[in-house]
This record gives sequence, C-alpha cells and structure tokens, in this order.
Amino acid sequence: MPSRLILALALSLALHASLLLPEALQRNTPPAQPPLQATLRLPLKPAVANDEALLKNTLESAKAAVAARPPRTSGVADSSQPTAVPKREVAAAQRKLSEHLYYPPEAVARGIEGEVRLILTVSADGQITDVNIASSSGHAILDKAAVKAAWAMGKINWAHSREFILLVPFRLVD
Repeated sequence: MPSRLILALALSLALHASLLLPEALQRNTPPAQPPLQATLRLPLKPAVANDEALLKNTLESAKAAVAARPPRTSGVADSSQPTAVPKREVAAAQRKLSEHLYYPPEAVARGIEGEVRLILTVSADGQITDVNIASSSGHAILDKAAVKAAWAMGKINWAHSREFILLVPFRLVD
C-alpha cells in the first residue's frame, strides 16, 4: 500500500512538472526599468521689487507712525489710546486665573507644553465680558483650557482696566 502512494505522488509531480515547466521556461523576464533620475533646479527668484525682503519689520514702521503724530494740545484724555495696566492688577488676575486653571490630563500624557496669551475684556462692574486668544500655544487642548479657566474667573472687581493680556504658561515639571 505505501508503495502505491509513493508511485501516485511521483506520477503527479512528473505530470505537473511536464505541464508547468515548459511554460515557466518560455516566459520572458521583463526588461529592467531604467533607474529614476532627479535633478534639482534653483528656485525662481521671488517677484519682489528691489529685492525687498518678504518679511517686513512692521514694528519699526509703527514706531515711526507714532513718532510722526503731532502732540496733543487739549487736556482731554483720548479714550482710544490704550493705558498701561498696573502690574499689581495683572498679578492679581493671574493669581485668580491659577485658581481655575487645570493642566489637561491628555496634554500631560502626551508631554505637551506651551504658553497662551489671553486678552480679557472687563466691564465697568468687573465682569469678564470677552476672552480672546492673543497668542496660541500651538496646541488646541492648552488653548481651550486657558480660555475655560478665564471664563471661570467670573468677576474681577478690583480691576480698573478694561482689557488685560494674561500669560498662561503650561509647563511640565520633571
């Protein structure tokens, strides 16, 4: 019985080899593809007049515009001019903000750090009426946490200023 099985296997292999081997030998191998070639081209020169830099220093032009303004002659204060916020008010606002600020667990797990600058608009009675992001941390999760904490502050009755710029740092401690 085992000899019949071996004979059947040998015949099957011979039959398959005789059918498949000539076809495999007749197949032509495809021609080798030529290697890819790349060339580098110099970038086109930007179409800027007089080779002026693409990024401009707008701070210098703003300072020049302020310097060119004529001095005020009336004793009436101009309400459009921003007034400096006393440092004690900013420090007090940052202390109150820190009471409501939390570091998002997802940001901690991913090791995300950054700084958010918020603009807080305050009404005459000390109520926070608007919160805007002046400078993003680059991470939406940190920006949202800072804005949420600012709204949670509610009132800041001691504030005499209409707007604050608050720095909200998110730093992981080793």
